[in-house]
Amino acid sequence: MAFTAVGIALKTQLTFRRPLVFCVRKVRYSGSLAAVDLVAEPVSKHEGVFGRDNKGHEWKKLNSEVLGIETWMISKPTRVVLNGLRKKGYEVYLVGGCVRDLILKRTPKDFDIITSAELKEVRKTFVRCEIVGKRFPICHVHVYDTIVEVSSFSTSVGKSSWKLGNNFSKPSGCKGRDYIRWRNCIQRDFTINGLMLDPYAQVVYDYMGGMEDIRKFKVRTVIPANVSFVEDCARILRAVRIAARLGFRFTKETALSVRELAGSVLRLDKGRILLEMNYMLAFGSAEASLRLLWRFGLLEILLPIQASYFASQGFRRRDGRSNMLLSLFSNLDKLVAPNRPCHCSLWIAILAFHKALFDQPRDPVVVAAFGLAVHSGGSLSEAVEIAREISQPYVPSFDELLEPRDIDFNDALMDDVIDLSVSVKAALCKMTDQFYISQAMAKYPEAPYSDMVFIPWALSLRVSKIFECIGRGMERGCVPKRGKQINYESLALGSLKEVRHLFARIVFDTIYPPHQNRDKHIAT
Repeated sequence: MAFTAVGIALKTQLTFRRPLVFCVRKVRYSGSLAAVDLVAEPVSKHEGVFGRDNKGHEWKKLNSEVLGIETWMISKPTRVVLNGLRKKGYEVYLVGGCVRDLILKRTPKDFDIITSAELKEVRKTFVRCEIVGKRFPICHVHVYDTIVEVSSFSTSVGKSSWKLGNNFSKPSGCKGRDYIRWRNCIQRDFTINGLMLDPYAQVVYDYMGGMEDIRKFKVRTVIPANVSFVEDCARILRAVRIAARLGFRFTKETALSVRELAGSVLRLDKGRILLEMNYMLAFGSAEASLRLLWRFGLLEILLPIQASYFASQGFRRRDGRSNMLLSLFSNLDKLVAPNRPCHCSLWIAILAFHKALFDQPRDPVVVAAFGLAVHSGGSLSEAVEIAREISQPYVPSFDELLEPRDIDFNDALMDDVIDLSVSVKAALCKMTDQFYISQAMAKYPEAPYSDMVFIPWALSLRVSKIFECIGRGMERGCVPKRGKQINYESLALGSLKEVRHLFARIVFDTIYPPHQNRDKHIAT
């Protein structure tokens, strides 16, 4: 069996070499989606500051070419939808986080389109399209194997229950189409998400001061933070996710409101919390997300078991040190990215694995053999033989690891591995036990009460299958993954082979850091 313990950072960094050039071919949209280039219009020469609102936000138009945004950076399915609507004569824009990410030269998680077309007109334009959502309807356009979300200016107006009143005024000189765009942008959650890109005119519209906050690395709500988070408490989790992913800081007002209103996230539907936690932990910014959740008092609400671990370690709110839990997720971050996420079963498995070690520390060789056995689909004898030959140093600072001891017989080592597997599955059960979770922070009476269980039982069973191979012998038909190549499509879907492969790599890279680990027996 071949196995690598060397962690390889796989996040892509976009580089920009050419100015923005749009193809001048017209797009004929039909059932066949072949031509997907954008048709350019001349770049507006009327750039600069056009007005200012009563909050001091300047209304700006910026040249997207100067900002480094190029056609190829927009995904092909998104260009198909843009061209299809444009050909029908509708205005189309990219809006939200994707514009922010393009400016920051990051890979967008997805692309959101807004158009002047009514949703029923969008549906008529594309063969595979349906309108979804009742309160805030949008269109899902199916292109290739991708869903592109399209909203309409007509349905986005009036989403917010917060009234402008005397606290927010239309920027001077903002009329006609600019007023329509401005009205949409003020309903965004954060200023850096309130940017709008016309890919044909090559113009980025900034009505909310988003570019200035990008320059200052700040996360700021569009409306007052305390009002914004009361209106939609999910914005608190989105704020953490965005700050963690971009390495941005909250403004003072935003930070204060996150702390004061942290408990309001308990009102969210469990499915929504799982979704937001997955965005934080599966897309390449898990370590930073956990640090921010702890810093702002959200970890003890969402993950009380892990919060009790931080507290028991004497981990301060702004602590710059690391620990084993953060190291595990740091190594996960090196293997995934916003456009190459993992299935949620992987990070839940990591949480359960760490909980088991926290409850009962183990010999590093036992942990290594456990990871190898998971990777191989249950081949305990082979995992034990390889683990015994590891000569590289482990990380002695982790309290979850015992001093190595002599385990004379392979049978004894295999018994320890099986016992660890049982402990991991027991930890997973604790993570879905409402009463157990409610008592996790009992030693810390100042902590808020939480019995939040957002991992559904069916998902916990799926996670448990990752470890069921241990103790049963080699699974029938199981072919261990070889090499270090990751099939990200299979990983996102939760392929057992891919999830096990990454889990084992993460465990090894944590126990035996790659810069120390050059052992020929565990290298590919």
